[in-house]
Amino acid sequence: MPRPSGKWTELSTPLSAPVLEVIKRLGFDKMTPVQGATIPLLLSYKDVAAEAVTGSGKTLAFLVPLLELLLKRKRSEAWKKHEIGAVIVSPTRELATQIHDVLSEFLAHDELRCFRQKMLIGGNSVEEDVMSILKQGANILVATPGRLQDLFERKGDLNLAAKVKNLELLVLDEADRLLDMGFEATINTILAYLPRQRRTGLFSATQTKEVKDLMRAGLRNPVLVSVREKATTSTPKLLQNYYLIVEPEQKMVAMLDFISSQQIKKAMLFLPTCACVEYWSVAMAALVPSMQVLGLHGKMKSQRFGILQSFREADSALLLCTDVLARGVDIPEVDWVLQWDPPSSAAAFVHRVGRTARQGSEGNALIMLLPTEDAYVDFLTRNQKVALKEVELEIPEARLAETLRTLHQLQKTDRATFDQANRAFVSHVQAYSKHECNLILRLKDLDLGKVATSYGLLQLPRMPEMKPQFKETFQGPEQLVDVFKLAYKDKQKQASFQAKLKTYAETGEWKGKKKLIRKKTIPWEQASKAREERKEIRKKRREKKQVRKAAIEAGEAVPAKKKRTKYSQEDLEELANDIRLLKKVKRKKITEEEYDDKMGIKDGDGLDDSE
Repeated sequence: MPRPSGKWTELSTPLSAPVLEVIKRLGFDKMTPVQGATIPLLLSYKDVAAEAVTGSGKTLAFLVPLLELLLKRKRSEAWKKHEIGAVIVSPTRELATQIHDVLSEFLAHDELRCFRQKMLIGGNSVEEDVMSILKQGANILVATPGRLQDLFERKGDLNLAAKVKNLELLVLDEADRLLDMGFEATINTILAYLPRQRRTGLFSATQTKEVKDLMRAGLRNPVLVSVREKATTSTPKLLQNYYLIVEPEQKMVAMLDFISSQQIKKAMLFLPTCACVEYWSVAMAALVPSMQVLGLHGKMKSQRFGILQSFREADSALLLCTDVLARGVDIPEVDWVLQWDPPSSAAAFVHRVGRTARQGSEGNALIMLLPTEDAYVDFLTRNQKVALKEVELEIPEARLAETLRTLHQLQKTDRATFDQANRAFVSHVQAYSKHECNLILRLKDLDLGKVATSYGLLQLPRMPEMKPQFKETFQGPEQLVDVFKLAYKDKQKQASFQAKLKTYAETGEWKGKKKLIRKKTIPWEQASKAREERKEIRKKRREKKQVRKAAIEAGEAVPAKKKRTKYSQEDLEELANDIRLLKKVKRKKITEEEYDDKMGIKDGDGLDDSE
């Protein structure tokens, strides 16, 4: 294939005037490589599977041909109100919203207003989406997989399958992420409702085995497009990747010093769990008062859009988030991407750092590693072709004590923060134990006492992984804190907590459960193993039943089942009475002589002298 020109006006299939006008107004003077390679193929009615580094302009690579295909059909036959010509499937609400916003810029043009788009995502009711489509109609759907499947499977009033029978283009954006999130079955269900005579564009940052399987199922003789800015790397050309080796207890202190020393204006800090985002968004608001601190994670619902918009509009802000924002979301002027620890998979590293250095801009990324995790640098270089440079940071000795005092005071002031800190720490340990790269990142190498120190905990939580030696390395508050005396700022929570304390003092129960100290805890690994063993036992039982049933149907001789001994109600009551008596002996409520007498046991083991 000849190398495509970078000018929008010099494509082999010319673009229409309204589309070119909007592109010019948006400030995109030249095409990116993925746009130049993909747009002509989709316009010539070919299925395309495009792989390109994050931030390379994949959104316009499918929106431009989408609009051109709809315009071409319109010239010969107008689109009906409820006739859907294009469907875009996106893995997250944030990415779907971003695509919707970019598409809105095009549809604001006078000659493109005839096309109606509808965004179908979680957060509002299915009924609202149904009523909107029925009343207003739609020619383009931008949707997340789950909601789209729900609407296709809905019976009666909507009949979405009939509305897509003349579909021109299906776009699967961030296809590898769709599959990583477990949407494979959902995508296959959606494909079954779509007409075969359509064009399909599959866009992805990586080509995994699952993506290739999806290509075989959903695309017909696709043209493969692979665009990399540098042959030796998986990340954008203008991105600088750095790593910092730091001791566990110094992690937050190092992060604060780094933000201060680099004079960072707008940054994203990726954390391992939702609970970590909840806690550190409160803590860092106190630790970094010069910046607006925001937190966003996947368990948030309607507030996610408002938080993301606040971050976009802020001049100086720090956004704490999970991997829900690791893919596709375009946020301008993010100068640093910071990572608390290695992501769950090596591929996720590439997507995280891709939130900066987008569309030809410069960007920087830093990952913090413990001394036991230094092999991760070489692993990334080999696995993802990512080159990292080491940075060194001198941390003042007094900074740790100062930071810990702030974290301790936050928890003493509000018990809710104390709860958040403990949940964050426990969830972090749990996530670490399940890490994909567990040959390098091993839980047994972690000093949990030092990790708990970095979280500013008031005391070490009870958990199976917390060994006695970790008490020696844990740095708690200078004076011992009675955590049961910590109060919630929220009066309703405090009243509920006081009631539970009172019940606990009277009955020894908490939240209706027995004392937690009596419950023997086991490590997650053992619990998981026990569950797998129970599954295997149930599987063998089912197989045994199936074999027996097949043998009976075939007329073969089958050994009779052993009949269980049947006990009368009188026998069961007598057994229960014997057990009660035995318990009374153990509790020393009756003597052994009284027990023997009630059980009818005599000297000589109950035998008469005559015998």
